[in-house]
Amino acid sequence: MPSPLARAVVPGHTGDMAKNKANVESRASEGSATALPEVSESKMKRRLVIGVILVAAAVIGWFVGSTIVPRWWARRVGDVVDGSLTYGTFLGIAVGAAFVILPMLALKAGWKLRTGWQRWLKFVVLALILASPNLATLGIVFGKKSAAHAGERILDVDGPGFRGGSLVGAILGFLLVVGVSLLVASRRRNKAKVAGLKAELANATSD
Repeated sequence: MPSPLARAVVPGHTGDMAKNKANVESRASEGSATALPEVSESKMKRRLVIGVILVAAAVIGWFVGSTIVPRWWARRVGDVVDGSLTYGTFLGIAVGAAFVILPMLALKAGWKLRTGWQRWLKFVVLALILASPNLATLGIVFGKKSAAHAGERILDVDGPGFRGGSLVGAILGFLLVVGVSLLVASRRRNKAKVAGLKAELANATSD
């Protein structure tokens, strides 16, 4: 049986411990409360800087793409085609198909492997880079500036058939990716159904 002295001392001691614990918890909560605004403020500043950089890059890319790329791309195509309608058509089909298939595969891989918007943005940038030949051709066809008109004249003389072939190739590439994706998804569904039927049959035979 505890003595009267022990009964008198222990409650006071436990009360001091409770007070100390409460003080520690209150200080920790105050520290976390003051740290949260600092963290959120740093995140906002970082996002603001990233946004400014992206906007500046987009403006510079638009300027370069509209004033330099159409004429440069038309000259490169014209040097390869060299006025041949047949070669220009087949080259356009190949370029249009390849640079539609590759960006679509990059976007598909990015969608599967996404873990956050930053990683997804990287795959989007990669897809835009892979699609740049077709985007350059679109800039020549739909552009309104002098560089686009100069590119049209160059392709008319040195790269006949390339624009039409690029359109055909882009359509074929898109249909190919969509068709293969649907076929793969259908096969996966069929395999899942077969596995389910086998499991049901195994359960029925075991019963």
